[in-house]
Amino acid sequence: YEFIRYSFVSGLIAGLIAPLIGTFIVIRRLSLIADALSHVTLGGITFGVYLSSLIGMTINPLITGIIFSVMGALGIERLRTVYRHYQELAIPIIMSFGVALSVLFLSLADGFNQDLFGYLFGSISAVSSVDLILISVIGVIVLIFIYLMYKEMFLVSFDEEYANVMNINKWIHFMFIIVVALVISASMRIVGILLVSALMTLPVASAMRVTSSFRQLMFTSVIFGEVAVIVGLFMSFHLDISPGGTIVLVSLAILAATIILDRIGVKKRGEPIDSV
Repeated sequence: YEFIRYSFVSGLIAGLIAPLIGTFIVIRRLSLIADALSHVTLGGITFGVYLSSLIGMTINPLITGIIFSVMGALGIERLRTVYRHYQELAIPIIMSFGVALSVLFLSLADGFNQDLFGYLFGSISAVSSVDLILISVIGVIVLIFIYLMYKEMFLVSFDEEYANVMNINKWIHFMFIIVVALVISASMRIVGILLVSALMTLPVASAMRVTSSFRQLMFTSVIFGEVAVIVGLFMSFHLDISPGGTIVLVSLAILAATIILDRIGVKKRGEPIDSV
């Protein structure tokens, strides 16, 4: 089926870029940023649905979701400069803003519809050729960003004070948070907005139990992410269940397996991730 091919390719892209960016998010202890931006993206999706009903034309909610997600990323970065000594306040502020927008536009659009449920929880049949093109473009942007900015991102993640002295942190975080917003927008069609942060953090959490270096962490996270997506899509198609929930449950099963392997001696418990 054509929609299966679209979903499978989109899932492979999401399973690649989400854990890659998620590695830096987890190391920098910024996991909640993914939740905040996913809620803002939900506001953009509901705005797209409302706008379509208002003007009588079909507008791809993925586009409005991307726009809102990037705006939310810029808002977080701006608030971090406003609250210099309480930068974590930026995350709940933007998250609350996203939830409020979602409820508002949802009420204006006269409630849920099937397409909106697909964005919330993921859907195999909902990925169109236009969605696949947008997701592919975002995937290329993310890979180029990581390739070009790997050293800077690595330095910011492990030695933020030195990065501040070198004036790296001021601009790299701005670019990084926009890329996070794009990854969330790219992954939501498969996993769903409410579960997209899990695809960015659970594979990394699993890989941390069986690796001891940053490069190993990135590589293993991608493997776990791809396995979760492939197995989750296969099960959701044959069992006719939501792909988002299935992918997350597979990720949790992988996490449980790595914890067990960690306890029986595959990796010494509590061994930190080093910079090699």
